[in-house]
Amino acid sequence: MNLRTATLSDAAAVARVHHTTWVTTYGSVLPPEFWVTATLERRVATWERWLGNGAAPVVAEVAGEVVGIAMAGESVEQDDVLPVRDQQLYLLYVLAAHHGTGVGQALLDTVLPPGTAAQLWVAEDNPRARRFYERNGFAVEGARVLDTNAADLAEVRMVR
Repeated sequence: MNLRTATLSDAAAVARVHHTTWVTTYGSVLPPEFWVTATLERRVATWERWLGNGAAPVVAEVAGEVVGIAMAGESVEQDDVLPVRDQQLYLLYVLAAHHGTGVGQALLDTVLPPGTAAQLWVAEDNPRARRFYERNGFAVEGARVLDTNAADLAEVRMVR
């Protein structure tokens, strides 16, 4: 496994991981109308814009293929809920074929070294992700929001 900072030329590969993990995780949870606009093409355009504007996610490559992405930074307000930690995990996605291989752990440890006080938002109904974060010292803090960009997907805040 190789970890490195993504570049603009990685936009399509990063978008593929992002989109594929959403389809795998939320395909049966989110309504069909969500997927009409939540397309791979739209994710590619979003990642081209983000990477072009200086976003610097870390990617995990296995055999030259991007199989995971993670990004953390300064905490931001979410739906009028103020941050409770200075650092925030913005995203961590790993293709299902690489779950349990250490890719997710390596990505998390790279963007938020062990013991770093941080917060993250995770889908309330994503037990696998919540267990992963709990193993890494995060606990549900109590704040809850509805992601209106994702058909009101409920998210809870976890803190370490």
